[in-house]
Amino acid sequence: MTVSTTRARHRAARRPSTPLTELASAASEQMGTVGRRTAVVAASSGLVVTMLSAPAGATSHSDDAAGSLNAVDTAALTASARAALNTSPVVTAPAEAAWTFDAPAVTAVKPAPVKQTRAATTAASRSTARTATAAPAVANNPIPQSVSGNAVLEIAARYVGTPYVSGGTSPEIGFDCSGFVSYVYAQLGISLPRTSSGIKAAGTVISREDAQPGDLIWSPGHISIYAGGNEQIDSPRPGKTVQFRSIWQSAPVFIRIG
Repeated sequence: MTVSTTRARHRAARRPSTPLTELASAASEQMGTVGRRTAVVAASSGLVVTMLSAPAGATSHSDDAAGSLNAVDTAALTASARAALNTSPVVTAPAEAAWTFDAPAVTAVKPAPVKQTRAATTAASRSTARTATAAPAVANNPIPQSVSGNAVLEIAARYVGTPYVSGGTSPEIGFDCSGFVSYVYAQLGISLPRTSSGIKAAGTVISREDAQPGDLIWSPGHISIYAGGNEQIDSPRPGKTVQFRSIWQSAPVFIRIG
């Protein structure tokens, strides 16, 4: 008995054929004639074939020299490949491209002045008011005409603005009321007691009608120098200074020395 075995025939294995395969095959055939610098680039979004070649015989160090664009035979491509090639966009750029950009203009802006709040303004005003209050007030009445030619008043007027100091007897320290009167009369060589009551006892009481500028005015606990009319000059009280002012005493006693 003869047994024959017929084996099944199988198709030889081959790579699947796609439009990309056909494009690569056609491009490979052109590689031999185009030159060693030809490149084939395929993009999945659209088949783009770029053929760049350098002239035959160009050396490796002349790659930057301008080459020529070789023609590609697209007849061997399939219809789909040719359609993709024809519809693919061509992007070109000049050999010498210059990049430019616009620099924004910068302008300096002066900051707006800070507005002072009402609270800050009030605090500053109060601070100024406190400072003004703390400073001794030197508000003196004009010097009366009776001063001119009167030795006592001319000397007394030199110390206008000297501050009141309890127990003071000199312009360097300050004056109290009796210390001022005693100092002025001492410049004329007349020595007076240190207290207002002692000065009253050392002089002679006269009427207001007989009083002359340079005489003294006494009231309990105070003494001043009469400046004529309704004026006097004295060192009043703490916080004040030597000044000319109106006679304020309700029952002044006029005293003459000598």
